[in-house]
Amino acid sequence: MNPLTEQQLRASLVNATRSERQRMIVPDLAELAWDRLDYLGWRDRKQPLSAYVVMPLDDAPDAEPVGVLLRASERTGPRRAAMCAWCEDVVETRDVQLYVARRGGAAGRKGDTIGTLICNDFRCSRNVRRRPTLAEAGRDDDGVREAIVERRVTALREHTRKFLNEVRSTV
Repeated sequence: MNPLTEQQLRASLVNATRSERQRMIVPDLAELAWDRLDYLGWRDRKQPLSAYVVMPLDDAPDAEPVGVLLRASERTGPRRAAMCAWCEDVVETRDVQLYVARRGGAAGRKGDTIGTLICNDFRCSRNVRRRPTLAEAGRDDDGVREAIVERRVTALREHTRKFLNEVRSTV
């Protein structure tokens, strides 16, 4: 992912009001390993149930980023194992949470939302690059493991883009 500026992040939000864009707390962009990110996701420090996800919808170097404002569900009761719908990691299943996004445009103003299960701290890019276990690879072969990681990265990007397109869809 190419580095983004604070202005690009604010402008990318397709389902946020002007005041929500202004209140958004941006992470320290200088500390991010942009080359290891498939999307940028973070929780708002001042609004613990608010989170953001931003990514370009295609791999072109000049692709405009699309971002969404998410709301985390409030946790009640014990945590249950769940699989992230984006990275589909089978190892990290304890810290997955339901996030809901208001749809863009008129649909969102009417209250239409869409939700999905995502890693709570948006570590999907790290999860898909995790070395596959022997059980996942089927044999101890670095070529097979590299192919699995490539498939995971591609799937993560597809799942995230699909969700972002669903949010911005006004139909």
